[in-house]
Amino acid sequence: MEKKLNKTSTIQNILRILLGAFMLYAGIGHLTFLRTEFQAQVPTWITTDTVFIDFVVLASGVIEIILGILMIVGGKSKIKTGIALTIFYILIFPGNINQFVNQIDSFGLNTDRQRLIRLIFQPILIIWALWSTGAFKYLISKKNNSTK
Repeated sequence: MEKKLNKTSTIQNILRILLGAFMLYAGIGHLTFLRTEFQAQVPTWITTDTVFIDFVVLASGVIEIILGILMIVGGKSKIKTGIALTIFYILIFPGNINQFVNQIDSFGLNTDRQRLIRLIFQPILIIWALWSTGAFKYLISKKNNSTK
């Protein structure tokens, strides 16, 4: 049964790899050419200390690189990776809310409408991570088995 749950379609695999590449790009951006943009995302209610803000950006960049690589590789750990990426997306969501609420211009998002669209995109990323890795099917199966 476990092997069947780990099976994903060609389109799921393609979209998983695409999401992994996106995460890899974002992670590299955290560490290099987008570092300042990502620093603007860190909510001020977490900290205003610029050294800690930079640490948060660098640490999240490393996590994105790791998750991106794991998404691309797939294999037996892809369900766990999809769940981990979902948790990561939930944890970074306050940064997107911070950008919207405080009207922070970053990543070319310089209107409230653009920042709102970015907020709406976060659940899409969550669904993408869960579906493309087979984690949706796995979690539903676990839920169904626990209610029997």
